[in-house]
Amino acid sequence: MTATPGLESALHAEAVENGFSDAQITQGGITTHGDWPDIWLANLQMRGATRVLVRIGSFMAFHLAQLDKRSRKFDWGAILDSNVPVRVEVSTNRKSKIYHAGAATQRIETALRESHGMTISADANIVIKARIDDNKVTISLDTSGESLHKRGHKEAVNKAPMRETLASLFLRECGYDGKEPVLDPMCGSGTFPIEAAEIARGLFPGRSRHFAFEQFASFDQQAWDLMRTQTLQPTDLKFYGSDRDAGAIRMSNANAERAGVDDLISFQNHAVADLRRPEGPAGLVICNPPYGGRIGNPKLLFGLYASLGSVLKERFSGWRVGIITSDANLAKATGLPFKPKGPPIPHGGLKVWLFQTDPL
Repeated sequence: MTATPGLESALHAEAVENGFSDAQITQGGITTHGDWPDIWLANLQMRGATRVLVRIGSFMAFHLAQLDKRSRKFDWGAILDSNVPVRVEVSTNRKSKIYHAGAATQRIETALRESHGMTISADANIVIKARIDDNKVTISLDTSGESLHKRGHKEAVNKAPMRETLASLFLRECGYDGKEPVLDPMCGSGTFPIEAAEIARGLFPGRSRHFAFEQFASFDQQAWDLMRTQTLQPTDLKFYGSDRDAGAIRMSNANAERAGVDDLISFQNHAVADLRRPEGPAGLVICNPPYGGRIGNPKLLFGLYASLGSVLKERFSGWRVGIITSDANLAKATGLPFKPKGPPIPHGGLKVWLFQTDPL
């Protein structure tokens, strides 16, 4: 399972919670063992994973002719349906005698066409990934298809949106477990409150979409339908989002309705200065405010961050705060007592950090 670099440990914790007890952290994700139902389950239930890749075999190849021969003998038909188009992606390194990825791709594609009757298409949803490292060819399949942040219910997005997979891992990093309210004072298209409400209600993140593995020869529709059946968790928690942009609030409401959590969330159109603490228990304030490299001029943003910090210190006693930004000086402008920041996280072409506090 792949994850946003810097958040591998959060994905590992989620995987263990979901029953993948042998999960191991690797660079850019985690590895675990399982059979096909485990792969389906990972796609359905893992909120933080970007993709679920499955390694289906390996062999040694020291030259292109050997790659061709062994690709023809590989048991593709045990997993793939010859009636479904595929595409091949090859990566190589200089430690291997086969170092030209384009030539290797052509050999594997030819073997698939001539020996297994498969159709090769540049826009196929089924992707075969071959990595050639030190003359070892490892074959993997992308079982997800579209990136897993595409949950299937968000149609409207604002400028520089936070991906759902990333939002879920930031929520986890802030200690959110579905048992407290969450508020985003700059909610954009509503990603944080919607993700938090889904977690509280126990909704599967992949419930509204299709996956590449549904086109594999190994797919069992009856077993999949049974796996997708779920019992929702009752919750009396409320979630909150606000934004000074009325269009953002319209988007957030529409997205929450499609996700089936609109009854749990209140979205309001107002500026940060007008933010009020909701009634009820303290929880988590989390937001992805504008920052210079993402939206606007950073010099004009210090006042916004200072206002946010002032409001939170004055009105949100007992609440924890998480702020995602690319600029430590902007975070400092809030005046909030942040804990030491974690690793840099790539987001929107920038490196960002999660700044978080203990209860104020």
